[in-house]
Amino acid sequence: MASNPRRGRDDHALNARILALAIPALGALVAEPLFVLADSAIVGHLGTAQLAGLAIASTVLITLVGLCVFLAYATTAAVARRIGAGDPGGALAFGVDGMWLAAGLGAVLAVVAWLGAPWAVTMLGATPKVATHAVTYLRWSAPGLPGMLVVLGATGALRGLQDTRTPLRVAAGGAVVNAVLNLALVYGVGLGIAGSGLGTAITQLGMAAVLTNVVARGARAAGASLLPAAGGIWANARAGAPLLVRTLSLRLAILLTVFVAAGLGAVALAAHQVVSSVWGLTAFALDALAIAAQALVGVSLGAADVAQTRAVLRRVVTWGTVAGAVLGIVVAASGRWLAPLFTGDPDVRAAVAGSLVVVAVFLPVAGWVFVLDGVLIGAGDGRYLAATGMLTLVAYAPFALAVRAWAPDGATGLAWLWAAFAGVFMLARALTTGLRARGTTWLVTGT
Repeated sequence: MASNPRRGRDDHALNARILALAIPALGALVAEPLFVLADSAIVGHLGTAQLAGLAIASTVLITLVGLCVFLAYATTAAVARRIGAGDPGGALAFGVDGMWLAAGLGAVLAVVAWLGAPWAVTMLGATPKVATHAVTYLRWSAPGLPGMLVVLGATGALRGLQDTRTPLRVAAGGAVVNAVLNLALVYGVGLGIAGSGLGTAITQLGMAAVLTNVVARGARAAGASLLPAAGGIWANARAGAPLLVRTLSLRLAILLTVFVAAGLGAVALAAHQVVSSVWGLTAFALDALAIAAQALVGVSLGAADVAQTRAVLRRVVTWGTVAGAVLGIVVAASGRWLAPLFTGDPDVRAAVAGSLVVVAVFLPVAGWVFVLDGVLIGAGDGRYLAATGMLTLVAYAPFALAVRAWAPDGATGLAWLWAAFAGVFMLARALTTGLRARGTTWLVTGT
């Protein structure tokens, strides 16, 4: 059968567009978990109790920020649709309002984090010694929450504008500044774990200032107002509400996982902090393809091009699964030399290495899940993702609680826990997103 040159050119063009968005997005996404990895490496050498405290505190902090990821995702989809429909001014106005919403929400959450730190740490099952370090880190990092959320809002606007390079540059610079500040404040000034929290807060506020300036320049050039509009802020909140529920289901699953790890002893909890940091790194790496899918699906549906939307879907699903398999090989092979970078405790090292093998087995499934999630978010299918997110949480909870009740402490128990999370939870998400993508309900065109 003769080949179709036009189809070949179209495939090449689509590959190029995906890579042009995904590669810079990969750098930006990987930079964020590098914050946690840097904190873990620096704090881990203060002691096992400090590392376990960081595990609890960073879980609370990441949960607060993670619940607000709709500030990026909903903005990406909405801005991209407006770009596809030929309305750059409206796209930037939506992005600016999203950043105002992010700043206000971040200020509220900073107060909540400061006041509620002891309660949150206790609820996650920390022992008194671990809880002291967890509360300290959480309170010193809380002032950076407005910056963290503004970074989400600005990044979402820029992704919708098909610009993933600017967030990459800012995130990479922030990762370097964060590592230097943490070393200086933790060991140079002698603030201990408090210095790690303070360094992260300062870095995030600086990143927010840089990205705000970039979006503001674009808005002025497009004739969009920089002042907050009540209608626009409400539109952002309404668009993000289903994604908030969807993200809540994910964060509850992660919190449940930390709760179970805490019940398996200090060794398992400390090792879980390292394993979850590596999982976060691989998840964000795979999510780069999902970010590209969000932006491209939003533009194609805004332009009423269903065929292009389907082409993007097929391509990113293939790439996501293959990328997950490759990352799985890397993670499985690197576990034993990676663990000593974070701790000198041989029991913690063994637990890290064993659980990373479990993680590696299920990374291809994670790749499938993340890219399909991105496609559906880009299509604005938040209500479906919210409903099925809660269903998958219900499916995962009994397995996680069974691990806490019956698995042994230490390395073996942690391996069973990651089999439940990376296996059962991810397979449930793969089923629900895969069934949705096979249909046509999510293919809604226009702005």
